[in-house]
Amino acid sequence: MSTRSLSATIPAELAGQRLDRALAEVFPDFSRARLQQWLKQGRITVDGHTPPGKTRIAGGERVALDVAAEPAAETFAAEDLPLEVVHADEGLIVIDKPAGLVVHPAAGNWSGTLLNALLHHFPELAGVPRAGIVHRLDKDTTGLLVVARNLTAHQRLVADLQARRVHREYLALVQGEPVAGGTIDAPIGRHPVDRKRMAVVRGGKPAVTHYRVRERLPGHTLLAVRLETGRTHQIRVHLAHRRHPIVGDPVYGGRLRLPSGASEAARRALAGFPRQALHACRLALRHPLSGEEMAWISPLPTDFRDLLAALAA
Repeated sequence: MSTRSLSATIPAELAGQRLDRALAEVFPDFSRARLQQWLKQGRITVDGHTPPGKTRIAGGERVALDVAAEPAAETFAAEDLPLEVVHADEGLIVIDKPAGLVVHPAAGNWSGTLLNALLHHFPELAGVPRAGIVHRLDKDTTGLLVVARNLTAHQRLVADLQARRVHREYLALVQGEPVAGGTIDAPIGRHPVDRKRMAVVRGGKPAVTHYRVRERLPGHTLLAVRLETGRTHQIRVHLAHRRHPIVGDPVYGGRLRLPSGASEAARRALAGFPRQALHACRLALRHPLSGEEMAWISPLPTDFRDLLAALAA
């Protein structure tokens, strides 16, 4: 089995954390348990040394890993599923994901995922961690997602995501009428009671979401949202925390609220919308091999457009 070397600098905002926790932030493709094992084996060095995982870090340390290149996708089957490929070259693939497609296999969804489809359409991805998937969209969130096509591209895209050089913008239809745009800076972690949910919690991971008003509709607002960090369910959690949950969100949306005076068509559209009204509309990044600045835009899917039209009418 071949090996590869990875390196990164621990961000200053992680200062004070345990080394093993910081490593899990810096190298999200590997579990914390696996990173702890590699620390004990001397496969990870920090500024040239091999400290224990409980060491508190100061930020700015240079970390190097010498790890086995394990094809993370090798245990999953390639499946001939449709994919909307927006762009593909020797370094990356950009997918426009539909609603209902799970990105990565997990309990309850071991097949029929984006990963299974990628292995069919791009068999070489069996040799890249997670078949090249470097970030995710929730099952019922639509829009743009980038996939690394080889190990070099994977390493550089992961580094750019951590350094916040990958720009992701979304459109979200929310309940209520925010006065203006703003920024939500609130840490996110597991819900203290319901471990399947995320929540704004003390001691959670730093999370920053920027939003601005795109369109005002009866009892609702279409927001343009930009992620500065990429926590699980971040947009959905942050907007619900501001008491403007995303329409149709089955986890964080709360009960359906119909605006007074809404037409019958608008009421039917809101009650029948089967998912969170969240779409990844723009993706911009530096190409991991050429360094070229690139960007893609995805139009709203039909169901989202129809919902907006019903509210506007």
